[in-house]
Amino acid sequence: MTNEQQRLLVFAGSYAEAEENGVYVYAFDEQSGTLTLTDAVADFKNPTFLNVDADRKLLYTISETVNQSGIKVGEAAAFAIDTKEGSLRLINRKETVASTTCHIQRDANSRYLTVTSYHGGMIGLFGITEEGAIGQELDVKQHVGSSQHPERQDRPHPHSSFYSPDGRYLFVSDLGLDRIVTYRLDEADHKLIHHAEISLHPGAGPRHLSFHPNGKFVYVINEVDSTITSFTYDQETGQLTTLATVSTLPADFKDENSCAEITVSSDGKYVYGSNRGHDSIVVFAIDERTGALSLVQHISVEGGHPRHFALTPNGNYLLAANRDTNNIVTFKVNKSSGQLAFTGNSVSLSKPVCVIPVYLTM
Repeated sequence: MTNEQQRLLVFAGSYAEAEENGVYVYAFDEQSGTLTLTDAVADFKNPTFLNVDADRKLLYTISETVNQSGIKVGEAAAFAIDTKEGSLRLINRKETVASTTCHIQRDANSRYLTVTSYHGGMIGLFGITEEGAIGQELDVKQHVGSSQHPERQDRPHPHSSFYSPDGRYLFVSDLGLDRIVTYRLDEADHKLIHHAEISLHPGAGPRHLSFHPNGKFVYVINEVDSTITSFTYDQETGQLTTLATVSTLPADFKDENSCAEITVSSDGKYVYGSNRGHDSIVVFAIDERTGALSLVQHISVEGGHPRHFALTPNGNYLLAANRDTNNIVTFKVNKSSGQLAFTGNSVSLSKPVCVIPVYLTM
C-alpha cells in the first residue's frame, strides 16, 4: 500500500445480450464485506471474461460480435476506469479472432493481450497501444488434435492463457487435448513461438492454472474429471514436470461435477478451486517445500455453478461468482487456517462469469 489513497473496486463480467448490462463495477467495503454497484455497461454480447490493468486504470473485456460474413467472431474492448466514480468509459472495441472467445490475458509489461477461443481452438496475440486501446492482431496459433472424452475432447479446446511470473512464457491449458501448451513470447517479432507442451492424464480437461508465488510450482484445475494437478516449474527452461493429482470432491460425492477456477493465495500457503455441481470451493494447504496438497475444507458457495472466484488483493476475502443463481457471494478468509466463512453478504446480477477485485489509486 502506498501513501496515495486507494479504493477497492470489484469488476464483474457476465453472460448477457448486447442490450443488457454485461460488465459491472462495485465498491467493496472491507469492513463489512459488502458490494455496492457503482456502474454497469451494456452494448456488449457475453462480455464474460475481464482483465484489469490497475497501474494504468484500464479494463479489458472479451465479447462476441458478427463479422461481415455473418459469422460469430471474437471481440475485445478497452475501458478507462474512473476510480473515484467507480465508472467505465469505452476507449475502443475491435474484432479479434475468427471464433468466439472465453478468456483474455495481459502480459506483465502491458504490451500484449492474448485471447483464447474455446470453440475455435485458437489463441490470438494482440498489441496494446500507448493509450491503452486494443491494438492490431500480431499472431494467431491454431491447436490441432483430440483426447479421450467423446464429446468434450473431440477437438482442441484451449480455455485460458497465463504468463509465467517473468513474462517470458505463455501457458495455454487445452481442455480438448489434455495438454498445457507453452509458447515463448518473441517481443522482437511480436509472435508466439511454440516452446513445449506437457500431457495430463487422459480425460483431465485442464482449464485454468495458477503459479505459486515462489515461482517453483504450478497448479492446474481440470474441468472434466474434477481434479487439480500440481507441477514443478523450471523458470530457466520454462518446463513443467508433473508432481501429483488430487480430487476436488469429497469421496462420497457421486453426482455430476465440473471444475472452473483455481488460485493460490498470495502468501503461498493455500490453493482454492471451484466445483460446479457440488457447488463448493475446495481449499488445500500447500507444503511449500514439496508443493504437495492436503485437504483443508469444502464450503458451499451459497449458490449454483461457481464459474469463477477471486481473492481480494490483501487475501482477506474471497468472492465467488455463481452463474446459475445470479449472485456474487462474499467469504471471509482465515489466513492462518486457509478456511472460508460465509459473511452473509451477496449481491444479485445476471449470470456472472468473472469477478476481479483490484486496488486502484484515487
